[in-house]
Amino acid sequence: MSCRGVFFAIDDKTVETLRKMKKSDIVEYVQENIEEVYFEEFEHQVAEIDKAWDAIQRAFSESELNPDKGSYPSNLIILGGEILYGLEEKEDDYIITLKNPAEVTDIYNFLSGLNKSTFKELYFKIDKDKYGFDVDEQDFEYTWTLLSGTIDFWMNSSNKKLSVIFTVDQ
Repeated sequence: MSCRGVFFAIDDKTVETLRKMKKSDIVEYVQENIEEVYFEEFEHQVAEIDKAWDAIQRAFSESELNPDKGSYPSNLIILGGEILYGLEEKEDDYIITLKNPAEVTDIYNFLSGLNKSTFKELYFKIDKDKYGFDVDEQDFEYTWTLLSGTIDFWMNSSNKKLSVIFTVDQ
């Protein structure tokens, strides 16, 4: 698996569809009806963050892949929100988390006020052993570039009152 993280801005109808389906069907639905369709038809509702999702989550949650660590709304960006898939032991192939429109607005407001030097301080507090990669200037620049590149996505999603799902295959 590639472990590449992607955000998708979705409407209320899609949220309800996801919430109503059996957990065992969610990944296939996301792959076939959101990933495939949005990359081709709704590119403006997609934000790719590649493998930077791991460092972003850890920077905002005390080096942990745990949305209960850190503070709101920064700990919500990646793994926070409603966990649609990936919480249970047998769900180790994919993670899908949902942020509602109010949370999306809070994330946008937070990110629009975040500057590079503040994020750099948080990034360099990541525990290298927990992260499993070098915590260095090159990885910081990669992570910051991808995170800061999502701000327009969050703004547009907030303005349109859309929910956002974060997806990553493992």
